[in-house]
Amino acid sequence: MGKILEVNLSDRTYKVTPIDENVARKYLGGKGYALWILYNDLKKLELEGVAPKDIDPLGPENTLIFATGPATGTAFPSSGRYHVMALRSPLTGSIASANSGGEFGPHLKFAGYDMIVIRGKSDTPVYISIINGEVTIHDASDLWGKTVFDTVRILKERHGDNNASVACIGPAGENQVLIAAIMNDEHRAAGRTGVGAVMGSKKLKAIYVRGNQKPPVAKLEEFREKTAKWLRVIKENSVTGEGLPKYGTAILVNIINGIGSLPYKNWQGAYHSEADKISGETMEQKYLINRRPCWGCAIGCGRVTKVESGPFQILYSEGPEYESIWALGQDTGVHNLEAIIKANHYCDELGLDTISMGSTIAAAMELYEKGYIPKEDLQGLDLRFGNAAALVEAVWRTAYKSGFGKYLALGSKRLAELYGAPELSMSVKGLEMPAYDPRGIKGIGLNYATANRGGCHVTGYTVSPEVLGIPEQIDRLSYEGKAKWVKIFQDFTSVVNSTVNCLFVTFALGADAYADMLSSLIGWDLTTEEIMTIGERIYNLERWMMAKYGFSKKDDRLPKRLLYEPLPDGPSKGEVMKPEEFEKILEEYYKLRGWVDGVPTKEKLKELGINI
Repeated sequence: MGKILEVNLSDRTYKVTPIDENVARKYLGGKGYALWILYNDLKKLELEGVAPKDIDPLGPENTLIFATGPATGTAFPSSGRYHVMALRSPLTGSIASANSGGEFGPHLKFAGYDMIVIRGKSDTPVYISIINGEVTIHDASDLWGKTVFDTVRILKERHGDNNASVACIGPAGENQVLIAAIMNDEHRAAGRTGVGAVMGSKKLKAIYVRGNQKPPVAKLEEFREKTAKWLRVIKENSVTGEGLPKYGTAILVNIINGIGSLPYKNWQGAYHSEADKISGETMEQKYLINRRPCWGCAIGCGRVTKVESGPFQILYSEGPEYESIWALGQDTGVHNLEAIIKANHYCDELGLDTISMGSTIAAAMELYEKGYIPKEDLQGLDLRFGNAAALVEAVWRTAYKSGFGKYLALGSKRLAELYGAPELSMSVKGLEMPAYDPRGIKGIGLNYATANRGGCHVTGYTVSPEVLGIPEQIDRLSYEGKAKWVKIFQDFTSVVNSTVNCLFVTFALGADAYADMLSSLIGWDLTTEEIMTIGERIYNLERWMMAKYGFSKKDDRLPKRLLYEPLPDGPSKGEVMKPEEFEKILEEYYKLRGWVDGVPTKEKLKELGINI
């Protein structure tokens, strides 16, 4: 759309600035362009005498950005996404980064803007409406305290148009819970790194977007031909054309459990014989009532579910997807899919990151069972592995910081440190790891350690070649070549998050497809090599900024459990991430990256055209 909306909540003013084509050529849009804005804000703060380490993630100096990319809202496959970034994460202390689907990204573009940059901090609750380019900052006192679902409903009724989208926070974000998410379209979450808490700290309850402006396409007919060609490839792919549409992401439950890499009871194991009870196949048979794809999606993995009766009754919900099922289920020892659906529903309604929520509950369960948490601290909450009722109750308590919930609201790292057992937090750089145990999938372990935002799988999803055989099958238990694969996936993912579209299409499409479609969409003649260089540039700038916050090789670490505790049972029994092998592939990775001690050299930055 060629425009960025910059809002200062401290004085309730805004201005519109044009997209800089020189920046876009280097960083595309989405995550990349947002990162460039954040870097310039960081430099400005430094010039004003504010050290990066002194930036308060919940203070007015933190910048929050909602970013779309050139693909968002177009015929580019599965382009219904947007990316959220903040200068500093309250959970990790590094850059905050999250991604969400649904409809908000396209509707932001239809309303006339590519990005919204939020600075400052309001004294009282506000929400922003953007309707066909017209921007208004409204009082939101009546919305403060409302759930996500109520906020979306009220704003659509107030503005008299259902053909709109709302991104908002629930009570968790308002209460600055460190694992709070930004929710959009009721059940879609920009979940990770505590971006909901940043939004809450600014007293920004919601953003309402609506419009009918069309994103421009440089070579329309050529673009239509190319997207049609690549959509056929997506439809013919076994994952994107069959597995994900039929069973959703939860098709992975049985696959990953079947190789002995689905973490169980806070990663004490990675296999359970009853995992099928919470699988995508079981959900499809018993609880699925419909599918709800994101805007313009060619895959349609979104689930609509219902629990007819019983203590966990819920007559309409969406999800849960694979990561949520694992975190709230297998990781907590709960194999009751009805309880998991209910807990997931509460996470959506109250605005919580399901991965961090489930992982933090699992850590608390192990801390309690091993005697680190006194019974009286739980205030009646029976946090033992497998307790389905306690799982659901813990979610609610966390959002409101009620009782023991105020400790769960800190995330697993701070919780485990508080009770004297930091090794029981299954996190990297303060971010809880997701549903793949690297003792049985070695490459994903290196990715966890080196992922810029912390314990993240989608930064570099090597599970694709290691388990699914896409784009080729590699040995999941071998360390050989994993450094190269991790780097390729991390760079390419940076491109996807800057394009901005869904990562799932990369099961079928590679960088050549992106170069092909983006060239006709934007009107630039992009090669596959140039696309990958853009991704590498984004990854390196992010890492350089992290170094400003004090992150280095010392933080590219895995929890000791993965290095020294062999898996006790299942198909990967006896496997560990061998410390000496891990160090070897880590150094190989740094060499490929051109980094020293986990930080890009100035020569590397110069080579990539990053002006620091």
